[in-house]
Amino acid sequence: MFSHEILSSYSFIIVSIGTFLLAMASGAIGCITVLKGQSLIGDAIGHSSFPGIILAFMLFMQRDPVILLVGAIFSGAVAFVLIQVIHSNSKLDLDAILAVILSSFFGLGMVFKSYIQGNPKFAGASQSGLQNYIFGQAAYIMKDDIRLILFVAITALLLLIIFYKEIKIFVFDEIYSKTIGLNTTLLYGIILFMTMSLIATGLKLVGAILISSLLIVPAITALQWSNRFNVVLVIASFVGGVSALIGTYISTAYNGMSTGPTIILIMSTFAFISLIIGPHGMIANLRMRRKYK
Repeated sequence: MFSHEILSSYSFIIVSIGTFLLAMASGAIGCITVLKGQSLIGDAIGHSSFPGIILAFMLFMQRDPVILLVGAIFSGAVAFVLIQVIHSNSKLDLDAILAVILSSFFGLGMVFKSYIQGNPKFAGASQSGLQNYIFGQAAYIMKDDIRLILFVAITALLLLIIFYKEIKIFVFDEIYSKTIGLNTTLLYGIILFMTMSLIATGLKLVGAILISSLLIVPAITALQWSNRFNVVLVIASFVGGVSALIGTYISTAYNGMSTGPTIILIMSTFAFISLIIGPHGMIANLRMRRKYK
């Protein structure tokens, strides 16, 4: 049942702002990785960011969001480099490499997490909240987290706007973008930076397990409604933002509902509906096949 009291509560406002900004930016940036056919790389980077968070805590003995963000980005970057190096110098398929890197880095993070628990060296620093980076716990985000999310989301969206034309060409025809003189290495670096920043920032909200869904699911939904790049970006941002607001409201209204998974569930619902009734969905494809039989 709809309640105005929930909408005016402090906890709902804080959590909804954070999840809305992150989901909106992730929806837009995720379209790039999906169209480039690199959705699973985002999933691997998300899992690979976890050991960087624990390592940053071990080095600085504090849970400052910025420090943990830097640790996550560093760990994700190392994982990405390893993926590219192995893929370029071996005969393994990319999906096999992603599986190895994902499981290895996430396992390393769990080893670090187990090591610091009960270790007297880390008794003076609060470890509470680190486990939230596995499954996410958006209900416990603070003002500092909101500021960090705001900074990362605005930075990612500004980079997307500034390099929109170059990214659009790069996404749809990388070879052509090289022939017209675009710096594809720089563009790849910008896309990677935006993706890793959003992943590292969103770990506390939805966790390493579900973080890739923030990037992939809104993009899949948007692609069922349009083929135009700019329209797809807008739809994906809209779906991400609305899902975040609805999911946050439901998790606030009903006890026991975790915010991050609820947001992903709402996103997935939009995606399934779009896959069925969208202009490029299953029903439309069936009609097209019957028309040309």
